[in-house]
Amino acid sequence: MRARMAANSAHPSALRSWIRLRSSRSALAMAWGAAESLVLLWVLASLVFLALRTLPGDPAALILGDQATASELAALRGRLGFDRPLYVQYAHFLRGFFTLDFGDSLRRPGVHAGARVLEALGPTGALAGLAVAMGSILGIAGAVLAVGPWLGARRRFVDRVFVVLASTPLLAFAPLLTYVFAVRWRVLPLPGDPQAGFLGLLFASALLAIPLSAHVGRIGRAALEEVRGAPFLTVVRAKGGSFARAWCLHGLPASSGPIVTTIGTQLGALLGGAVVLERLFERPGLGTLILESYASRDLPVLEASIVAAGALFVATQAIAGALHAAMDPRVHA
Repeated sequence: MRARMAANSAHPSALRSWIRLRSSRSALAMAWGAAESLVLLWVLASLVFLALRTLPGDPAALILGDQATASELAALRGRLGFDRPLYVQYAHFLRGFFTLDFGDSLRRPGVHAGARVLEALGPTGALAGLAVAMGSILGIAGAVLAVGPWLGARRRFVDRVFVVLASTPLLAFAPLLTYVFAVRWRVLPLPGDPQAGFLGLLFASALLAIPLSAHVGRIGRAALEEVRGAPFLTVVRAKGGSFARAWCLHGLPASSGPIVTTIGTQLGALLGGAVVLERLFERPGLGTLILESYASRDLPVLEASIVAAGALFVATQAIAGALHAAMDPRVHA
């Protein structure tokens, strides 16, 4: 009797110790992930710094043009620090990197480079966020249709559509669909029309979501196929549950890990596609700002925008990894 009471009293303390151990491991993993992200951003920022300062040619002459005088060139070199040793320039750049202070825009004096980046992040975030939502929903719906009994033998057609869409470049179908729906049939506005409003944003996001939906659909179909004969689905069907309930409420959560991982790995391509669409349709955003600052040699804005794009990519990857870990306990094992 005393041994049983001792075992019962020891069980809560062992449970608390196990919880503390798991919490410490989670905190250590989060700290390690944050350190890795910071190192990755530092490497990206350093590569941008070296690329803009070691390429052939005088950056000051590229910015001011051939008509600039020697005094104007010397003044701009002093303003940008190009007359200092490279290691001094790098130290100044690192201070701006860690304090998020890249200086003022050269093309818009008095306007901070970070302010221009924040102004461009809004349209890009709206475009990419809506595209992620639409691509994920369409891809998951297609995956469920491809493994469910509703289409019969036509399920193979869904998978073939996924393969075609995943292998087709964005530049191949985006202009074509824009011409058909916005120019030929006039049922949708041009994605770059300032008067289009939310409908123009929706059309541009739908174009960007097509490749993502194809990748999510293919991986989702394969993940659902692996759990097709799982006992828990058989139990749901034996209790009278419909195919839709079995797949959507039980099959999808069990297959969410590969789907979330696919969405996370495709975010880099999605951000690249957002840059392409913004330039293609002259939409404001981070991609347009990067290209414009490069064309005008606005180095502070170019450095800040590239670092912001890298930070956005790293943050989305970290969020996707956290969601995967939250949905799949095996990640912590």
